[in-house]
Order: sequence, then structure tokens, then C-alpha cells
Amino acid sequence: MTRTKKKTGMKARGGRVAVIGALGLASVTLAAAPAFAKGGVDITAPHSVHVGQVITVKAHGGDDSAGYLHQLCLEENGFGQGWHQENCSAAVKGDARVTAHGTSARRGNVQFRAVLYGLTSPHDQNPMRLHASDVVTVHVR
Repeated sequence: MTRTKKKTGMKARGGRVAVIGALGLASVTLAAAPAFAKGGVDITAPHSVHVGQVITVKAHGGDDSAGYLHQLCLEENGFGQGWHQENCSAAVKGDARVTAHGTSARRGNVQFRAVLYGLTSPHDQNPMRLHASDVVTVHVR
């Protein structure tokens, strides 16, 4: 009977050691894995407005990339003109925010999106596009 207890005890200890070793290896592997930068851009706009009514579009975004300044720009696409910039924020560290106000003189759909750029300095001539928001459509009636 003593032998049975010793064998069972050894098997249990061996199982515990294997589990502890596997958990230790997993924690070391996770700690050594590269971190991915997280960020994004959110945009808000009204669903519909009347002709001549003010359209207010707001966006904010950020990225945890170290060493970057961020600039957020609102872009508009409406009435066959293609995408063009409406307004840009100042270059800031951390989260950037921008608001644009405008009116439409005719009926139709106007689309907006926000694009977050990373800059190496406030006067960087080659900003790097980090994130873009979903496109929101404002119906002008």
C-alpha cells in the first residue's frame, strides 16, 4: 500500500511541475512578444440637414505610437468634387480633435471622413497616415 501512495504522489508532483513549467514558459513568451500600437479615429456628423443649415462635423483620434505628434484632418467628398481637406487640427502629442462647420447650398449627399497623421515635428512635410475613420454621409434635403 505504501508503494501505491508513493507512485501516485510522484505522478501528481510530476503533473504539477509540468503545469507550472508550461505556465512559466507561456508568460515568458507573452512578455517577449512585440506590442502593437493601438489607435483609431471617431467621427460624428448629423444624418440629415436642410439646405443652408449649418453642418457640424467633429472628430477625435489618437495613437499610442511613441515619439509622434498627431494631426487630424477632416476631408469632404460631395457633388462630384472628390475628396479634399476641409479642416486640420494643430500638431499635438496625444489625442487630436478637430471640428468643421459648413453649409450646403444644394440638395444631395455629402460624405466626410477623418484621417490621423503622424508627424516627426510640427513642420513635417511628409506626414505618415496612421488611421482613417469610417465614412459618414450627411443627406442635405
